[in-house]
Amino acid sequence: MKNNKTNKIVKIGVFAAVASVLMCLEFPLPLFPAFLKFDFGDVPALIGTFTLGPVSGVVIELLKNIVKILLKGTITVGIGELANFAITAVWVFTAGIMYQRNKTKKTAIASLTISTIIMSVFGALFNYFVALPAYEAAMMAKGQSLGNLAVYATTIIFPFNMIKGAIVSLATLLLYKKVSIALKLEHTSLETSKEIA
Repeated sequence: MKNNKTNKIVKIGVFAAVASVLMCLEFPLPLFPAFLKFDFGDVPALIGTFTLGPVSGVVIELLKNIVKILLKGTITVGIGELANFAITAVWVFTAGIMYQRNKTKKTAIASLTISTIIMSVFGALFNYFVALPAYEAAMMAKGQSLGNLAVYATTIIFPFNMIKGAIVSLATLLLYKKVSIALKLEHTSLETSKEIA
């Protein structure tokens, strides 16, 4: 039992480390504001949520954002990272909960599709009510304004998250099977070594 718990913590740490590195390799997408960056850091979190459970996926997202700030700093006074965590936590938790009920490829596709839509809607609302007002207040000293926040949240934040969700979900589907097979082989070899010992 203790070994299983330790093994799970180690796996969460590995997924979080990979997610942090990928998040640091972020880049802007054409037609979107510079502070909205695309990265593949959510792929390890989604694989982690499918493999280890939804709570583990949320922990991976939290660690990813903390490590990213420590390694790269922040250009949004932490608001971007807070928004990233809140929105992606909803994403991976929703996907993980749905997938846990029936672990099939069809369920994985359905869970990623539905959770991407939920994440995008939540992302627009969270940005409108929390992140954008906080960011605008922080940037006010520099004379910057985002304009109509409702328009900004629905015409920029929502489509950005839908595009990101679709691309990251596809990458997750392509990689998950290979990673899960590797983890199962690792688990089998550990169990065998325990029996021999």
